Amino acid sequence: MTTFYESNPFEVDVHKLNLEKEKNISVVSLFSGCGGMDLGFRGGFRFLDNNYEENPFNIIFANDIFKAAMEVYEHNFKHRGEDESITEIDLAKIPKADVVIGGFPCQDFSLAGKRKGLSSERGRLYEHMIKVIKHCNAKMFIAENVDGIRTNKVDNKVDVSALDTILKDFENNGYIVQYKVLNAADFGVPQTRKRVIIFGVRKDIHNAIYYPQPTHSESAGQKQNWVASKDALDDIWDKIDDPNLLNHTSKDFSKAKFYPGKKMQGNNRIPKNRPSGTIRAEHHGNIEAHYNTLLPDENDMSGWRRLSIRECARLQSFPDNFNFVVSASSAYKMIGNAVPPVMAWHIARAVFYTLSTSKKDYQTELQLEEVK
Repeated sequence: MTTFYESNPFEVDVHKLNLEKEKNISVVSLFSGCGGMDLGFRGGFRFLDNNYEENPFNIIFANDIFKAAMEVYEHNFKHRGEDESITEIDLAKIPKADVVIGGFPCQDFSLAGKRKGLSSERGRLYEHMIKVIKHCNAKMFIAENVDGIRTNKVDNKVDVSALDTILKDFENNGYIVQYKVLNAADFGVPQTRKRVIIFGVRKDIHNAIYYPQPTHSESAGQKQNWVASKDALDDIWDKIDDPNLLNHTSKDFSKAKFYPGKKMQGNNRIPKNRPSGTIRAEHHGNIEAHYNTLLPDENDMSGWRRLSIRECARLQSFPDNFNFVVSASSAYKMIGNAVPPVMAWHIARAVFYTLSTSKKDYQTELQLEEVK
């Protein structure tokens, strides 16, 4: 009998947790990219006038094969990353840690991609994540992937998804696993971005798994309204080349042409009064246009401007002091691949709470409150 499911997992209001005086938990980060997930776990940043306080996690190792992403990572986190392939990295280089995090490559599972799934070498990189988790003897791991992983079939003749297979493999290596589809917009990110978030807790300490309680919704009710694109971008639309803004110069947005009357990737503008669509990694310069235009006629594509690096970073919830010190093409790619830091911040605090409720011998010193 399997022990993983989505159904209705427990949720915790992470904003009610007081983690200021908690001891740091060690984290190994894989497929780190430029550090969206890592920034969320570390915390200590501001986004759209909201403060995301520091979290009690210490990232002691980071790895990604994308050298440009590691350059950006090292610049912003001030510690070294390993830019080797996870298939070749010596496990002896990786320190023991309590938690392993990573968004293993997702293009092969994406609905917008070629859907090669587990048949490709990239699609099986999660197996190397398992090796690292076992090497670390991690108490918990967090894995992220596109929603398409739930419908990507391992074999057209068998009704088993890639996600089913991946979850079973994690479980067979000693973890109680659970997944939930989270939408970044539900946590205050100005972007609708659905991702499968897998939590795994070592079987000998498992008690319960908690996911972060959403703070926003499309129809507010008792929650805040989704953050619209205009809320994130209005103030910098006309500030191209402003020396006070990073990654928002004339060199920081794609000049790829628009094609009237054609339906193609990036040949449209993002909405103004709701969150943007998903910021993609593989746009090949065809990043979407800003909702504003430079001409009175909104349908005249000659007045459209594609989103700048800073605008894409804001839609992903990176703070304005996070500097993408590489070419625009590399920056677009790594931003599109990233986990939104604000969503990752909520995930991180739910991870801490999950660990705090683990079996007594492994409990942290957190004094639990009634925050469920």
